[in-house]
Amino acid sequence: MIFFRHLLSLLIIGSCILHSKESRPNIILIMADDLGVETMSSYGGTSYHTPNLDRLAENGTRFEHCYSQPICTPSRVQIMTGKYNVRNYTRFGVLPRSETTFAQILKEEGYATCIAGKWQLGSEKDAPQYFGFDESLLWQHIGSGRKIINGKRVDKRYENPILQKNGNNIEYNNGEFAPDLMVEFISEFIQKNKEQPFLVYYPMILTHCPFVPTPHSDNWNPDSPGSASYKGEEVYFSDMVEYVDHLVGKIENVLKENNLIENTYLIFTGDNGTDRPVVSEFNGYNFPGRKGTMTDGGTHVPLIVSCPGTVDESVNSDLIDFSDFFPTLCEIAEVKLYKENYLLDGRSFLPQLIGYNGKPREYVYCWYNRNMEPGKTRATARNQQYKLHLNGDFYDIKNDKMEVKPLNIKTLSPTQIQIFERLQNVLDHYAQFDTLENYIESDATK
Repeated sequence: MIFFRHLLSLLIIGSCILHSKESRPNIILIMADDLGVETMSSYGGTSYHTPNLDRLAENGTRFEHCYSQPICTPSRVQIMTGKYNVRNYTRFGVLPRSETTFAQILKEEGYATCIAGKWQLGSEKDAPQYFGFDESLLWQHIGSGRKIINGKRVDKRYENPILQKNGNNIEYNNGEFAPDLMVEFISEFIQKNKEQPFLVYYPMILTHCPFVPTPHSDNWNPDSPGSASYKGEEVYFSDMVEYVDHLVGKIENVLKENNLIENTYLIFTGDNGTDRPVVSEFNGYNFPGRKGTMTDGGTHVPLIVSCPGTVDESVNSDLIDFSDFFPTLCEIAEVKLYKENYLLDGRSFLPQLIGYNGKPREYVYCWYNRNMEPGKTRATARNQQYKLHLNGDFYDIKNDKMEVKPLNIKTLSPTQIQIFERLQNVLDHYAQFDTLENYIESDATK
């Protein structure tokens, strides 16, 4: 049995054909919005109740060191293309049509593809289909996603939402809750395509503000026209986290009901850190959300992967960043990526999922300039313990979680000096791809 598993794993790692095209694994990638690692019970969070995600973490692989970009569009561009933002980010809300996404690759290889949730990658109605998704149900951050009522802009992403279904605007007015509609859409897609391999990408709208009651809240109002307040009451953030967990459980149940659970990789992560008003209890700390910053509060996100009978029950300390998802999804789908055809910064973490070492990365690089303004570029390079900012600030994250006390370069130990130099080499290497002037600015203490 041990020999057979070893042989099978080696074949998977080598991207050899193990299945017929019809039996290749299904993939469901769920990415919560504005949900940092501190919100998850399985990571040491104690503020929220997430039993479904806890169970997935216990029965699958939980990565301790997964890092996103500081805000939504940069993360979405990176996770879908496998490239660091310094190479292909152009401006907020846009995914250049010159890029190739994992959905396009998998669709070409015979996968049925679906996206539901938040797009934020261009206002063109055909964009989801152009980038490889057969079906889509999306909330747009511009245009159709908001409405003017009595002279005020109302956010229409939650109660009685305005959504785009396969490019067509639909306004719901019967007490619908957008996250429920999206999971229903996904469930129907799964049932319709269960006889062939499928990819579902679910970039959630939860838990992004406005913070509003969910259908499980005591004061849920199905007649609400939407939220006129962009932030809303922070007290509802807890309800929103728990509704995320509820929806993940619903998707898992659909897989079980259709006998797909053992042939489906269910992947859960977050697009960036928690929003700034929110403070959560995390491993004995009162941990504030730091979305939009280069601190761990802005970029450290959960990553949980489950596929019963295939994915190991383990906790993994390897570094993972969002460029790694593209090659991982392709390797799960048994797609061979040739270097001459695809420029990727990511590397597959499939080996780690099935009990092998793989090729763990030595660093995570993060480049950020939301509006592509000269003088606003920020960048970091890090390993599991240390992080180097573009301005030279060097932090021991393990012992300075809030990044408020940069290490004195003159008093570094020989080991720290070696790490500093390695991380500086990373920053120097990627600086050549930066088309903007790198003004040196750290937001670690902002």
